[in-house]
Amino acid sequence: MTAVHLAALVKRYGATTALNGLSLTARRSEVTAILGPNGAGKTTAVEICAGFRRADGGTVRVLDLDPVADARALKPRVGVMPQSGGVPVSARAGEFLRLIASFYAHPVSPAALLERLGLADHARTSYRRLSGGQQQRLSLAAAIVGRPELVFLDEPTAGLDPQARHATWELIEELREAGVAVVLTTHHMDEAERLADRVFIVDHGRVVAHGSPGELTGAERQLRFRARAGLGLDELLAALPAGSAAKESPAGHYLIEGEVRPELLATVTTWCASHGVLAEDLRIERRTLEDVFLELTGRELRG
Repeated sequence: MTAVHLAALVKRYGATTALNGLSLTARRSEVTAILGPNGAGKTTAVEICAGFRRADGGTVRVLDLDPVADARALKPRVGVMPQSGGVPVSARAGEFLRLIASFYAHPVSPAALLERLGLADHARTSYRRLSGGQQQRLSLAAAIVGRPELVFLDEPTAGLDPQARHATWELIEELREAGVAVVLTTHHMDEAERLADRVFIVDHGRVVAHGSPGELTGAERQLRFRARAGLGLDELLAALPAGSAAKESPAGHYLIEGEVRPELLATVTTWCASHGVLAEDLRIERRTLEDVFLELTGRELRG
């Protein structure tokens, strides 16, 4: 069932270490999401799996083959959507997709794929004249037109409008149902939560957490509400069940963490009422993948 196996992968660019012992496994008939801040090594890992770059150390197996030594046997079985580029700027969309399809024994109909991705009316438009979202969709079409067993999608929905984004999600789900292994990198946490069977969070060239979205976010719930700032968290905490925690933002946003039971909700609303406070936008929610991501990789901006 293993489609991709990386063990202790190392890649350096001069004095910069892009991958520092990266290990992960992607399975067939699953969507594997690789998340990480800019510069974490996601694209480098995909390029090594696709045979575009050589690793400096570690093990790389893609469909049980070496992506460099076995490139001739592997390429017909793998589709790749790079983060950007890959299409000649003067190529017309329809001609380019038909050319890519001609390299495969049993491709998907290029015309049907263009129609599916909303590009049928732009089949004679050159790549340079397509919008950014249309260019993304053409790259996606090129990655899957050959009916691959494994497809790498590097930021597949970057720059897409909501309609195109949801159409791409549906296509990825169909690929999984057809038994295709999908490995995608994305900065959209909701995308990973919806699509991924397993998630690998990468930082500084190594995996810092992995599991299903549910395993990573856990069952813990949070209570949030808005009220006037400066309510006095010490007094509120004293009224909450043991083990609870409370945070306040300067704008008057309150977060209560702990085991959210009916009595905790009743305590918060009662305490607010006794202090003449209207708790607005009160809601109970689970920890999101974005919460986990920020906890593991930090909130500071990366260069």
